[in-house]
Amino acid sequence: MFIRNISLINWRNYAECSVDFDSGLNVIRGENAQGKTNLLEAVHYLAVGRGFRAGRDGDLIADSADSALAAATVATVDRDIELRAELRRGARRRLFVGGSTAKTAGEFAGRLRAVLFAPGDLELVSGAPADRRKFLDDALCQLRPRYAEALAQYTRLHRHKTRILRDGEDDPSLLGALDAFNERMARVGAVMIGYRARFIRGLSAHAPALHADMSGGRETLGLRYQTSSRVTDPFASENDVAEELYAHLCERKQAEIASGMSLVGPHRDELAIEIDGKSGQTHASQGQTRTAALALKLAERQLFLEDSGENPVLLLDDVLSELDDARRRWVLGFTGSGQVLITLCDGGEFGEARVFTVRSGQIDN
Repeated sequence: MFIRNISLINWRNYAECSVDFDSGLNVIRGENAQGKTNLLEAVHYLAVGRGFRAGRDGDLIADSADSALAAATVATVDRDIELRAELRRGARRRLFVGGSTAKTAGEFAGRLRAVLFAPGDLELVSGAPADRRKFLDDALCQLRPRYAEALAQYTRLHRHKTRILRDGEDDPSLLGALDAFNERMARVGAVMIGYRARFIRGLSAHAPALHADMSGGRETLGLRYQTSSRVTDPFASENDVAEELYAHLCERKQAEIASGMSLVGPHRDELAIEIDGKSGQTHASQGQTRTAALALKLAERQLFLEDSGENPVLLLDDVLSELDDARRRWVLGFTGSGQVLITLCDGGEFGEARVFTVRSGQIDN
C-alpha cells in the first residue's frame, strides 16, 4: 500500500498543492513552521478520520478560508482507491471513498493504513493515559471498521452523559436518563474493550523483542490492558463484558452524580507499560521511554502488515533528530520495504529517496 498523490486546498498553511510520492522513501525537508507536519497530518486524517494535533476539524482549515479539502489516491494490491475529506466551518464534514459518500467513520477509516511516529510519541510511555488510549484508538480505527463505529458511538454517548451529570444538579429530571445511557455505554464499551485487549496481545507478541533488540537485551518490556471497571476477563464474550461493565456503572452511579463526571468505562482505561517490571510512566528514564515508544510503533506496523499482507505507510515526523545515532540507524534500517514519509529540518543522506522541499506551504521536488 502506498499513496500515489495527495492534493490539499486551504489545509492549514497550504492554499493549494498537489504532490506525487514515490512508493518507497520520501524525504520532506524544510525549516520549522513551513508546513511539513501539516502535510503528514493530512495523510493521517485520510487514514484515521482526524488530525493528530487538531482538537477540532475547524483547526485544520486555513484562517482565511471557510472550507478545506484533502484528497489522495491510494494504491493497494487489488486497486487504486480515491479518498477525499471536505471540511467546512459550522457544518458536518463530508468523507468520500471512490466518489461515494462514507456515511460512517467505519466506512472511511482504514482504507489508507498509516503508522505515525511524531515527537510527542517519544513520551508515549511516560505521558498521560489519554495519550496511550489515543494510540490504541488510532490503530484500531484503521484495522477494524467496527471499532471505529463503536468509538464514534461511545464518544457521542459519553459527551451526552457528561452533559447530564454536569446539569443534573440544576435539573434533577435529567438524571432519569442515566440508566439508559449506562446500559448503551456498557454494550458499546464491551466492543471496544475486546478489540483493545486483542490488539495489546498482538503488540505483546512483537514489541518486547523489538525493545530487547534496541536495548541490547538489557531490559524487558511488558504490556497489559488495565480497565477502569471490574471486567475480570477482557477476552470474554461481549455479553459477559457488557454485563460486568454495566454492573460497575450502576454501582458507581451516585459517585458519578456527586462528582459530575463519568468514572467508569473505556474512556478511563489504560495501556500499562512496564520496563523490568516497573511502571514506565513513573520509573522510565528518557532513553527507556524512547526505546519503548519506538518498539510500540514498530510493533503496530508489524500488526498492520500481518493483518493485510501490505506494509502501512510509515510517517516519521521530525523524530530522527530526537534520537541518538544508534537508534536513528536502527529505525531507518528497520523500515525496509513499504512507503515512508520522513520530515526533517536538516539534510542527511538517504540513498535513493525522493526529496521534497517545503517553503511557506509550497512544495518543490
